[in-house]
Amino acid sequence: MKHDIDIAGVLVPSLLLWLIIAYGCIAVLRVLLRRLGVYRLVWHPALFDFALYVCALSGIVYLASEFLS
Repeated sequence: MKHDIDIAGVLVPSLLLWLIIAYGCIAVLRVLLRRLGVYRLVWHPALFDFALYVCALSGIVYLASEFLS
C-alpha cells in the first residue's frame, strides 16, 4: 500500500481501491449467507457483517501486498 492511484489527475490512496473491492465481495457474500439461512444463527447481524468486512479487507490487503509488491 505504498502507491497512490491516479484517477483523472487526483491521487487517491490504494486503500480506497481495497475498500471498494472488499465491499463488493461482502455484498455478494451477504446475499449468499441470507439465502443459506446463516443469519438465523447470528446474534447481531450488523456486527457480523462488520466483522466479515474487516476480515475480507485484511485478506485483500494482505494478498495485494504479497502479489503486487
